[in-house]
Amino acid sequence: MRDFHKPHRSSVFAQDAMVATSHPIGSKIALDIIAKGGNAMDAAISAAIVLGLCEPQMTGLGGDCFVLFTPPNSNEIKAMNGSGHAPAGLSAAKLRADGHDTIPLRDASAVTIPGAVDAFARLSKDWGQLPWDVLLQPSMHYAEHGIPVAPRVAFDWAEGLEALQGSARDQFLKGGEVYKTGELFRDPRQLKLLRHLAEHGRDGFYTGAVAEEMVATLNAAGGTHTMDDFASTQCDYTQPISGTYGDLEVVEHPPNGHGATAILMMNMMKRFDIKSMDPFGAERVHIEAEIAKLAYDARNRFIADTGTPTDYLLSQDTADRLCDLIDPKQAMADPKAISEAVHKDTIYITVVDKNRMSVSLIYSVFHGFGSGIATPNYGVLFQNRGAGFTLEEGHPNEAAGGKRPMHTIIPGIVKKAGRVLMPFGVMGGAYQPNGHARLISNMVDFDMSVQNAIDAPRSFADKGTLKVERGYSDDVRNELTGLGHTVDVPDTPIGGAQAIVLHDNGVLEGGSDPRKDGCALGI
Repeated sequence: MRDFHKPHRSSVFAQDAMVATSHPIGSKIALDIIAKGGNAMDAAISAAIVLGLCEPQMTGLGGDCFVLFTPPNSNEIKAMNGSGHAPAGLSAAKLRADGHDTIPLRDASAVTIPGAVDAFARLSKDWGQLPWDVLLQPSMHYAEHGIPVAPRVAFDWAEGLEALQGSARDQFLKGGEVYKTGELFRDPRQLKLLRHLAEHGRDGFYTGAVAEEMVATLNAAGGTHTMDDFASTQCDYTQPISGTYGDLEVVEHPPNGHGATAILMMNMMKRFDIKSMDPFGAERVHIEAEIAKLAYDARNRFIADTGTPTDYLLSQDTADRLCDLIDPKQAMADPKAISEAVHKDTIYITVVDKNRMSVSLIYSVFHGFGSGIATPNYGVLFQNRGAGFTLEEGHPNEAAGGKRPMHTIIPGIVKKAGRVLMPFGVMGGAYQPNGHARLISNMVDFDMSVQNAIDAPRSFADKGTLKVERGYSDDVRNELTGLGHTVDVPDTPIGGAQAIVLHDNGVLEGGSDPRKDGCALGI
């Protein structure tokens, strides 16, 4: 039980429906959609689109999404891959010949075809209950009338300032300056886009005037994108993958996402008596860091659009052999990283409705403000997901036309005894598999409530540095330094999370990360 003398956030409890997002307006919109007769899928899509205005540095219609969900009154989990392909003309050989070792983050070569609009339209048609244009109405309202900038959004906006270029600077800056907390952000360009999509649906994005402007903008920036690249974009239903930890089954999206990394980490954690450790002590941080180094190295070597040896990554034997390399008393040198670019900018939504349809949706433009390139008329801000490719010749994730890059965004759903227990997600780019493993361990090994598991301090071994949040004591940081870690307290908190627990008695319990501006709401 929490100490009510200390600042903290309670879990939210309700019976009919629950939503958790990273922004209060997103959470409110989701409940409004349910009140209008929509289901969890309608609510998640509508809230996701409005979050592109609430948190434009994190996400938007120029980005990608991944979704796990259940049909109403069902424990079957389905998966949707809403990530786009590279344009047919993308060539790793040409980029190498031009002198690049990695794909430039703020360049048209990093822009893959946005997949989110196609995925949202398909999911709305196949699983939603309300008309497509109704789902867009809240976003049209806020694009026209404005959204007050929230504190965490203002912090991230300033962090992403340097990414913005060309017309994107006019769209996302106010007189050349970043928006500050409490200032109203209006977006007349996206309003025009949203009205167009409300009338023309999915095809209004991938063909016609909007697609023509996207192609022209990207070509002017040196891209190889064509109208055929956009018209041929199609999202896919895929088969989820899963692993176990304690008495829980953790279901993840398959590659080209890196959910398999979370399962590999949890399989490795089984080799250690995590439950006996201090949940906020140096021993647990050290073991988790060493596990992460090895699991992420495996990710970097193998995860790609096609040909990923998923069975190998999910094998307990693989996990055991990696664990043999861990020294409980000494940090290892960071394994060579092959993946070219990882970062932190994503939004995550989870919704459960009265018929217990559960939706776990994650949606991103990758780095802060993505590529920084936007169209001048319709205001499409492009992701830079192509930076998830490698330029290493012969690598399974080598950049090439028509391929999807390795993605860092992963939704999750937990089952217990065959029943859906908890849709959840942890934002934070590369941190996400580590975040999934940490959240599940908090609940299984230390019996934390969902909100306490989200609130708990985090650490992350990232490219040779062990990032340790201020929630840990100086004694813990000193002990980790003594074990050979290069310890750093990051300026930005590590990730964010949302989750909803479906209890046996029919009550829903929602948790939302105080590291963000959002909340869980229920009815």
